[in-house]
Amino acid sequence: MKPIYIIVACSENRIIGKDGGLPWSIPEDTHYFRNKVKGGIVIEGRRCFEESGEAFPDSDTIVLSRDPLFCPRGVLTAVSLPLALELAQGLEGDGPIWICGGETIYEESLPLADKLYLTVVHANVEGDTSFPKWQDYFSAELECRESSDENYKYTFFVLGPKG
Repeated sequence: MKPIYIIVACSENRIIGKDGGLPWSIPEDTHYFRNKVKGGIVIEGRRCFEESGEAFPDSDTIVLSRDPLFCPRGVLTAVSLPLALELAQGLEGDGPIWICGGETIYEESLPLADKLYLTVVHANVEGDTSFPKWQDYFSAELECRESSDENYKYTFFVLGPKG
């Protein structure tokens, strides 16, 4: 079985999105995200996919959509998270499965995931999409690294299941 990891950046008030995009631009976090998912299997919702408009390079991409006719080139599709996970487990390669959003998919995947890769942006920002409360599922700190840019301070965490 391939491990299932969640990867997300959220503000201290758990905001992950605003008006169909990220509420910040943090190049270091974008680089971190892309390096982590490289070689794995990315599962993301239709809206997240449409934000980027393309499959992840060097990764298999599965897009969730309730519309069974939604079938963009270069990606696989599934109508539910369980079907996407089943499809991902059947793909070749031994890279992990990365859950990459959005809000509902994160909520559904929290009890299923083996690790949480969480970037906390140390700010309270406005937005319309939130990351669910993860503390009931993940509280074992496996890694922690603080960083900053000219606009934000942020911390990269890797969390394991609540012990």
